[in-house]
Amino acid sequence: MELPIPLRRLAYRSAYAVLWAYRSVAKPALHGVKCVLVDSDRILLVRHTYGPHEWDFPGGGLKRNEPPVSAARREIREELGVDIDDWLAIGDVLARFQRTKSTMHCFRAELHHPELTLDPGELLAARWFALDELPPNLAGHVAPILVHAGF
Repeated sequence: MELPIPLRRLAYRSAYAVLWAYRSVAKPALHGVKCVLVDSDRILLVRHTYGPHEWDFPGGGLKRNEPPVSAARREIREELGVDIDDWLAIGDVLARFQRTKSTMHCFRAELHHPELTLDPGELLAARWFALDELPPNLAGHVAPILVHAGF
């Protein structure tokens, strides 16, 4: 049984706050994935229901012993309802996230007119942007990831 969307969003926001507090004190090394999805000359950016409401690439944390490419597949399936098997590893980006050092394993995939099914508990919005029309409120690591992706 799935929780109603408002309760799921509350759960994500609560978990984010608890993790932020833990990471502020413990400062663990973080590892996650960011996925650059490309459709022709556009890239997909998302806004989450928790944390800063900046436009960001979809992605998330790695589970214990999970290879980064498997995390990329899982996160895109969970957040956007899309199954992608053909990923191109484009390198790692080091950043500060929630006051801790974070390694983001970055991947790129080409899509062609995909049908997205957003997880409304986790995502407020997903939108395709032309590179010359990116929104002003981007997460700080979007620009370095675009460089890694060859843009």
